[in-house]
Amino acid sequence: MPPKAKFSKEEIVTTALAMVKQQGIEALTARSLAKELGSSARPIFTVFASMEEVQAEVRNAAMKVFESYAESAAEYTPAFKQIGIQMIQFANREPKLFQLLYMQKHNDSKCFEEHLKYLGDTGELCLTMLEQEYALHRTEAVALFKQVWIFTYGICVLCATGACRFDEKEIQEMLSREFMSMLALIKSGRLETCEVLPEKKTVR
Repeated sequence: MPPKAKFSKEEIVTTALAMVKQQGIEALTARSLAKELGSSARPIFTVFASMEEVQAEVRNAAMKVFESYAESAAEYTPAFKQIGIQMIQFANREPKLFQLLYMQKHNDSKCFEEHLKYLGDTGELCLTMLEQEYALHRTEAVALFKQVWIFTYGICVLCATGACRFDEKEIQEMLSREFMSMLALIKSGRLETCEVLPEKKTVR
């Protein structure tokens, strides 16, 4: 009969997530997590097979935190712009979680269309908004999202690393200029659209 777990999966992940918020994913080890739990490492491995599994669950939890920021944008108009603002707010307020989700080294390079899956439901939500609110075809929505995402990502990195700070008015003005410029290019047909598209998913 397997030993009874001293801590639940949720308790371990919640503690690990709090550690990563403060210190970054590099600080999350079996020893440091056990110390934070006030225990030995044994109870951790009663629930999880490895620390890699713990880290994967922490990443999933961090993605849920990010998506909670994006979901609140639906209450604003224009919603797509607000998602960008919320993403930057996430990078400002939770820099270690942003670094975990979007600033980790990848072993293989991917085109942007493949990268979309790492954005979780937020990527599909953005594409659907662009199609519906601006009467864009899927290829146009992907091309526009790619340009604006890269621009917004750059601002997020500056914030998450502490390199720059922007007030809310600056952020809104920068995102508005970039979005309107790219939208005009898309509508004019002068910006090439993507040939390889991600499979469209249903947003729940």
